[in-house]
Amino acid sequence: MGNGHRILIAEDERAVRESLARALILEGYEVTAVSDGAQALESLRAEPADVLVLDVMMPVVDGLTACRVLRSEKNRVPILMVTARTETSDRVAGLDAGADDYLPKPFALAELLARLRALLRRTLPDETPESSPLSVGDLRVDCGARRVWVGDAEVELSKTEFDLLELLVRNSGIVLDQSTIYERIWGYDFGPDSKNLAVYIGYLRRKIDTEGRQALIHTVRGVGYTVRSK
Repeated sequence: MGNGHRILIAEDERAVRESLARALILEGYEVTAVSDGAQALESLRAEPADVLVLDVMMPVVDGLTACRVLRSEKNRVPILMVTARTETSDRVAGLDAGADDYLPKPFALAELLARLRALLRRTLPDETPESSPLSVGDLRVDCGARRVWVGDAEVELSKTEFDLLELLVRNSGIVLDQSTIYERIWGYDFGPDSKNLAVYIGYLRRKIDTEGRQALIHTVRGVGYTVRSK
């Protein structure tokens, strides 16, 4: 159940917005629902939310723009983007804008609830934190401060990027299959057709495995991913 967590819904279709709000309230969430990105930004500045459910195609300020504005303001509220546009390029655009997850319409309520629970779990403090710095090659990860360096250069990562990199580095040399990574990072296995993981691995490679450096993030075809220095 929702346990009083506040969900902000930004959706311009009234029927979808109202039915989703009713369903979330029945699940025990506190819900605020708005009809465009500008109202979402205003609402978040007035009162923080635990998760933002953000439609992409909206009037005044669209979802992608609202997401970029929030991230530029260093607002790390978990964002679940929803949209009727299902092309891979659209999904990548949403994740590039700073979203934590992406759900195509039409979606089953059970799946949306599972993704919300996963995002909320990731915001909870670790009861047994392992805060000692981790390193692989010239990559250093300060888990307590949630900071990353490649050599002497600090690398800025989103919450999901950091969580994924930390998981891989903690298991350096071990190949993690895709289902395990989905369960550990998103709390839900989105199945073999999901592109979310591949997209985030691509993000990390562009930031960590820069040109001229030895690659640390490796794909084991048909299995999953691993981090190793050789």
